[in-house]
Amino acid sequence: MADSNYRISSIPDLPLYDLYSFPPFKNWLSTLQNSLARQKSPSHEFHKDPYVLRHLEIQAADRFEGARLGFVKLKATVSNGRGETLPGSVFLRGGSVGMLLVLQPDDIANPTDNDKRAILTIQPRIPAGSLAFPEIPAGMLDDSGTFAGAAAKEIQEETGLLVKQDDLIDMTALASQASQSSRDTSGESLQKAMYPSAGGSDEFIPLFLYQKTMPRKDIEALQGKLTGLRDEGEKITLKLVPLADLWKEGVRDGKTLAAWGLYQGLKSEGLL
Repeated sequence: MADSNYRISSIPDLPLYDLYSFPPFKNWLSTLQNSLARQKSPSHEFHKDPYVLRHLEIQAADRFEGARLGFVKLKATVSNGRGETLPGSVFLRGGSVGMLLVLQPDDIANPTDNDKRAILTIQPRIPAGSLAFPEIPAGMLDDSGTFAGAAAKEIQEETGLLVKQDDLIDMTALASQASQSSRDTSGESLQKAMYPSAGGSDEFIPLFLYQKTMPRKDIEALQGKLTGLRDEGEKITLKLVPLADLWKEGVRDGKTLAAWGLYQGLKSEGLL
């Protein structure tokens, strides 16, 4: 394990016992310490002058309903013996899930990506300054949920479709298994997920695929449907687009583009 003799300073309304029991913090700190420990290997780029975690400054925290810790902003001081530091501003929010939902009409024997429909949710995203942001269905993980279980729950909440957990395909896990670079190389204990903003946040998003054949009229009935947990502030409108056009319709959303790219790559490799 890496050196754990770092200093930590927190804010008055965030006791350290709350911080150390916060799953995103625990996961982030463990991952960072694992990566720092790998510098002991003579083959590591930083072996001769390794970086060390020296100080954690907790700057802010948000709590959800029931006082459950939701988000934490901190600054990590990570430096080497020469005083060179690495950027360390971190927004901790933990894992989320994203779902590519592909519906194909049952009146076409071999539908193309132009015939298939992908589901986008249109909803307010205040951090982006938007009241109508298009993206694939997604949601945060709770403290106890499995990735696939959380994905199935989010699909039902955001689209009304009842999905069995076993029907979900974890595209990020499939791609990681297919990638030679994921087996070897850094040895770091990162999640089998995409990191949408690794320069500022710990958030990681495994991307799942759900494919379903449905009567055309049932597919068309989803267009413009109002969904979401209204009592929790979710105001979602569904938009169905040709799967072939998903990359254009969801161009501003990183997880949508990543899901589309994974789908195309896995399909071209014969893994879907």
